[in-house]
Amino acid sequence: MITAETLTAVCDQAAAQGLSEATLQSLRKDWPDLHFTLCSDDDIPARLTPAVEARDFNLYLVSNAQHCIAFTTEPETATGLVLATQSEE
Repeated sequence: MITAETLTAVCDQAAAQGLSEATLQSLRKDWPDLHFTLCSDDDIPARLTPAVEARDFNLYLVSNAQHCIAFTTEPETATGLVLATQSEE
């Protein structure tokens, strides 16, 4: 389960540090029970809505409830976050 407070804290930390592998390492250290992935928002299917829309990136929820990582809209079943960088246009 990922709480609203956790989403806010992750978003704040990612915004402050910028999205990079170093940021992922820091997030994994601070939330060892969550799975974190970094990618481009262009790699996310257009039909998905982010859990959080930040200035330079979006956060999407993922779950491994079905023994395979999949996107979810349910924070109660989420086990991780995808941090997706937005391309500058």
